[in-house]
Amino acid sequence: MYPMPPANFTLLLHGGSGRLHPAGTPFPQEAEYNRTLAAAAQAGFAVLAGGGNSLTAIETSLRLLEDSPLFNAGRGSVFSHAGLNEMDAALMDGATLRAGAVAGVRTVRNPISAARAVLERSGHVLLTGAGADQFAAEMGLETVPPEWFRTEERWQQFLALQAAANATAPTTKYGTVGAVALDQAGHLAAGTSTGGMLNKQYGRVGDSPIIGAGTYANHVCAVSGTGHGEFFIRHTVAHDIAALMEYRGLSVEAAAHLVIHEKVAPAGGKGGVIALDGRGHVAMPYSTEGLFWAYVSADGRSDTNVCNMIVE
Repeated sequence: MYPMPPANFTLLLHGGSGRLHPAGTPFPQEAEYNRTLAAAAQAGFAVLAGGGNSLTAIETSLRLLEDSPLFNAGRGSVFSHAGLNEMDAALMDGATLRAGAVAGVRTVRNPISAARAVLERSGHVLLTGAGADQFAAEMGLETVPPEWFRTEERWQQFLALQAAANATAPTTKYGTVGAVALDQAGHLAAGTSTGGMLNKQYGRVGDSPIIGAGTYANHVCAVSGTGHGEFFIRHTVAHDIAALMEYRGLSVEAAAHLVIHEKVAPAGGKGGVIALDGRGHVAMPYSTEGLFWAYVSADGRSDTNVCNMIVE
């Protein structure tokens, strides 16, 4: 049975986890990160405040983050080993368990909108590659040349990694973006969007578009993850948090902490999640050096954080 409609409708989003800059050094982009995260959270919350649903609120917030070059999603996406921007996204409606996702898209401007189109306008859950881009175009979504996603900062990161002949990217920052929302009807939803892993090979797909791994929502909670995707897939992180709440009666804080710190971290996986329950309670555990988030709720709370916090 679904919870009664809450008074405390809420939107919580993240812009990745890790460290944005070396410890103890100036961070000139801090204000810009704060402004962008806060603006995205406020835009999504405005949808909720106007009576809109949680899916629309999440799509609204994440489109803004995808259009920003600050994050590893949409226009700020990292480059694959082949020098391409290949993006993944997912969106899930907790009230119906309907979900949509895309992986490896290269021309749809906003992958989160493509994920919503899969959810609402196809009979499938996950579309990949050129087929996903074709579907997005046929649904009337905005498409752009692949070069639109290229930023000089990401290109230089790619060239440096190629020159060093490293097989994998440094893990100082996981810049995936995601959001969870609770609307005035009491419905939860979750969405995640990413450019994936820098220098990824062989068409690698991470956890973000995998329902139950990096993205999940039901009538109990909504979860979006950021971190080392292979570990989030193996441990079905997002669904496991929901299952601990539903079957063991854990709070959202306890369930999220258990999965991130007692299950994934001991296995060697780093990252974090944002999670939201049906009464507006939030959890934001992480095992990296920081988590970048913003939230707004109907009870008047709002905050943003891009500081590089040290895990105790």
